[in-house]
Amino acid sequence: MGQGPRAITGSEMSAAPLTIVIPTLNAASQLPGCLAALTPGRFRDLIAEVIVVDGGSEDGTREAAAAAGCRLIEASKGRGTQLRAGAEEAAGPFLLFLHADTRLGEDWAKEAEAFMTEAGEAGERAAFFQLAFDEPGESARRTAGLANWRARTLGLPYGDQGLLIPKRFYDSLGGYPEEPLMEDVALVRRIGRKRLTAFESWAVTSAERYRRGGWLKTALRNLALLTLYYLGATPRWLARHYR
Repeated sequence: MGQGPRAITGSEMSAAPLTIVIPTLNAASQLPGCLAALTPGRFRDLIAEVIVVDGGSEDGTREAAAAAGCRLIEASKGRGTQLRAGAEEAAGPFLLFLHADTRLGEDWAKEAEAFMTEAGEAGERAAFFQLAFDEPGESARRTAGLANWRARTLGLPYGDQGLLIPKRFYDSLGGYPEEPLMEDVALVRRIGRKRLTAFESWAVTSAERYRRGGWLKTALRNLALLTLYYLGATPRWLARHYR
């Protein structure tokens, strides 16, 4: 298993600005890669803590998090609920939300540090990464390209692109809603397109759900869900159809 970020002692906490929040559910095979990719942030002394918020895993996820030196908390299953719980426990003045099946590119820490320095703890801005999938091929490139266009042009990055935000700003927006779906869209809509920054570095995400459901079918389903959400469908109603 790749080595995760080193633990930051209490005396160092104020110097390291970033709390990373990762929601998990049966992610034992994916979490080590996610944590190993955080190493550049450890070398730049950016990471105060990594909080893994588990929703009831049965596959060794909690053991993997503990072995990597993460802070482990438990919450009711549901990504919005888990993200919110992690943010409430965060010590750092900046939050980076990541999915467990996402690996950040090697330049992520350099861009994150520049963003945090420029925005400041009281800044009202957030940032996200460029999406890529862990699979070659035209379908993967096309799907990622459309997602990156949507994020830049419409101000709608999804959670698999990560989100870096000052904690004070996050709190002022009300944080992630405790909803079973569209928690990421709800938050970035409150942030607003003009207050979102697109990083150049990558967030390489698992393509498993596209492989399982089919690239075109899954993309069309996601578009349909987003459209229905904008038309007023509730996240709970959408979650039943998403499953």
